[in-house]
Amino acid sequence: MEDKIVTVKVKNIAQSPLKLRLVANLIRGKNASEAIEMLTLLSKKGAPIVKKAIMSGIANAREKYGVDKESLVISKITIDEARTLKRTRFESRGRVSRIDKRRSHINLELKVK
Repeated sequence: MEDKIVTVKVKNIAQSPLKLRLVANLIRGKNASEAIEMLTLLSKKGAPIVKKAIMSGIANAREKYGVDKESLVISKITIDEARTLKRTRFESRGRVSRIDKRRSHINLELKVK
């Protein structure tokens, strides 16, 4: 029998991968409904973004396989680096410094138990 897997990709999130990975590490390997409860209570900027990605995966699984969120597990979640926006800022003594605004991609895989 083939494993039932649903994949979700969210691209160009305006938050650095390091900060988003802190959220992703909390929910890796957890049940989907348990992960949503954890993310609802978490006070990080990336929590609603990751929660929305999981909700999208649950909706995809419901449409594709007809399963509910209790039977889904987060089998794999990776936060990858996206394109970095480069901005400049004026500094003292007539110099210019560069600010890197990092962005992220979320790759999420939900598996049916």
